[in-house]
Amino acid sequence: MQKKSTKTPKVPVHGPKQSNQVRIIGGAWKRTPLPVLEALGLRPTPDRVRETVFNWINHLRDANWSQAKVLDLFAGSGALGFEAASRGAASVLMADTNTAVIRQLDTIKTKLNAANVTLQRADALVLAQSLASRGQQFDVIFLDPPYQQDFLSRTLPLCAKLLAPGALVYAESGLPLTFEGEDAPDWMAGWDVVRADKAGMVYYHLLQYNG
Repeated sequence: MQKKSTKTPKVPVHGPKQSNQVRIIGGAWKRTPLPVLEALGLRPTPDRVRETVFNWINHLRDANWSQAKVLDLFAGSGALGFEAASRGAASVLMADTNTAVIRQLDTIKTKLNAANVTLQRADALVLAQSLASRGQQFDVIFLDPPYQQDFLSRTLPLCAKLLAPGALVYAESGLPLTFEGEDAPDWMAGWDVVRADKAGMVYYHLLQYNG
């Protein structure tokens, strides 16, 4: 007679393990894999979420990227910034505080010969303030910060000063940014959520500023 196993089945306590790479969805570098560095808090936007987001942006911009100036303040894996560059954005400024992350992004930039991409190791809040003081404006801004550190509440008000007419801001968070009337926090003042969805525990939004 076969003995029954007494081993307790393993239960994943941290959820599914993320892939160590993502892929560019569209444009000149479509299907190109982007390696994901194992850095603290690095959590790349999943491929299917990125596809949805870029479909939103394409619809609102009539798929016109050739004149778009893009800012990615929390570059991480580079998935959002390189996706925009692949689709022909005029310029993409990608920033991150992690030196190892910037080095990896530079390796990818060289491999792709991405002349429209500029990399900068910088704190997102300090960089946003600096860009605003110089009168810089962007057509698309990506905000995919670490969820636990409340970056969106500090970054969004700064982004309001960086927007070209009709600009769009992509914001990813662990909580929805859709609020009812007076329940909206002060840092959401002036922002309209024009698109929003959820994938797993991730809430993602496309915002426009009406202030």
